[in-house]
Amino acid sequence: MLRSLLLEYQVLHALLLRELQTRFGSHRLGYLWALIEPIIMIGTFAAVWSAFGRGGQLKHDVLSFLATGFIPFILFRETTNRSLYAIDGNKGLLFYTLVRPLDLVVARILLELATQVVVFIVMIAGIAMYRGGLEFHDLLTTMVGLLLASALGGSLGLTLCGLTAFSPSVERIQGPLLRPLFWVSGLFYPATALPLNLKHLSGYNPVLHVVEMVREGWLPGYAAYQTSVSYVLAWILTLTFVGLALERVARRRLQLS
Repeated sequence: MLRSLLLEYQVLHALLLRELQTRFGSHRLGYLWALIEPIIMIGTFAAVWSAFGRGGQLKHDVLSFLATGFIPFILFRETTNRSLYAIDGNKGLLFYTLVRPLDLVVARILLELATQVVVFIVMIAGIAMYRGGLEFHDLLTTMVGLLLASALGGSLGLTLCGLTAFSPSVERIQGPLLRPLFWVSGLFYPATALPLNLKHLSGYNPVLHVVEMVREGWLPGYAAYQTSVSYVLAWILTLTFVGLALERVARRRLQLS
C-alpha cells in the first residue's frame, strides 16, 4: 500500500513538473501571464463602477470585492478547461504503463489550484499595499471556498473529459456551459442585491455559493446570501463519481485504440 502511494506521488510529481514547464516555461513572463487576466477584468469593472459612481454603494473596498469574486470563478473555469483537455493534450504519456488518464487530470487540477492561490495572494497583497493595510475576517473560510472552487471545476472537467471518449464534440459545449455562469455567479455584484425571485434561482448555482464563501471569509462584515458547503460538496461528489466512471471507460478505449 505504502509503495503504491509512493509510486503514485512520484508519477504526479513528474507530471506536475512537466505541466509547469509546458504551460509557463515557454513564455518569458512565465507566471506573470496568470496575473494578466484577473488584473484586466478587475481593473475594467472597477473603472466602470467608478465612472458610474457605483463603488460608493458597496460597504467594502471595490478592488477586494471584485478580486474575491473573479479569482474563485477563474479558478473554477480554468480548472474545468485544463481538466477537459488533459488527456487530449498528453496522449503520448499514456504509452507509459504507470501513467493513467486520471493522473493527467489530477496533475492539471493541482497546478491550477497552486497557480490561482498564488495569484490571489499576490493580488490581495497588492491591494493591501495600495490601501495601506490588510483586513480579513476568516482565512480558513476563504481557503475552503477556493478549494471547493478547484474541486468543483476539477470534477466538472473530469466528467467532460470522460465524455469526450464517446464524442469529441463534447468540447464544444464547454464554452456555452461556462459563459452564462460568468454573469450569474455574483462576480461583480452581491447576491443580496438580487430581486427575491432571482435570489431563489441563484441558490441552485454552486459557483455562487463558492464565490459568496470566499467573500464571507475575506471581507469583514460581509453578509453572504448562499454559502452551503454541503450543497457544493453534493455537486462535487456527484460529478466526481460520474467522471471516474467515464474515466474507466475512456481508459479502456484508449488502450484499445
